Amino acid sequence: MAQKTDREAGQVQIWDLPTRIFHWALVAFVGGCFVTAKLGGNLMVYHIYSGLMVLGLLLFRMVWGVVGSRTARFSHFVRGPRAAWQYARSLTGSHPQHVLGHNPLGGWSIVAMLLALVIQATTGLFANDEIFTYGPLYSMVSEATSIRLTEIHRLNQGVIAGLVGLHLLAVLFYLGVKRENLIMPMINGRKPGSPSPKTELKTPPLWVALLVLAFAAASVYFIGW
Repeated sequence: MAQKTDREAGQVQIWDLPTRIFHWALVAFVGGCFVTAKLGGNLMVYHIYSGLMVLGLLLFRMVWGVVGSRTARFSHFVRGPRAAWQYARSLTGSHPQHVLGHNPLGGWSIVAMLLALVIQATTGLFANDEIFTYGPLYSMVSEATSIRLTEIHRLNQGVIAGLVGLHLLAVLFYLGVKRENLIMPMINGRKPGSPSPKTELKTPPLWVALLVLAFAAASVYFIGW
């Protein structure tokens, strides 16, 4: 039997491949950062490597949020407070606003998550544990500055954990209450819907994503290695 097309199966493409790879790679390396930080010891070297990978992914996402496909762009999902409030109110009804990609409320949670991770990754570059682990750029600041940035780095762990918790609760809310699976679209890129020229997702050529990736990788290599 021939495989059904998205139109025949009632599927809409909402996430491009680079965005999906970024998402799951970020999950893996942020998780690695938390695990290695808690275990400490010789694993701290891997904590630094994981942190640099997170920084590289964030650099990629910042650029991809400008040049990527429509749903990946910040201009698509970063809306004003009024739009976020109206969407939040619609959740109390049986038919919330239908949005391709991040909804106005979720868009702000993504911005908050990315901002918290940027703070964590950048402060980690200058942090130290006062034993034997030092960030790649530790020598570029004074000891007092490094101590202050290290404290921010530690405190911000709780902020990130809280944001991750809210993100997971939102996913469970949509799955259990609204009967909308947000996980599968981030795996296969598609969600149920009616394909049309208006909803067609146009993804930039692969070379654009590879160029952005090369920029992010070169930046991290210059910083950390």
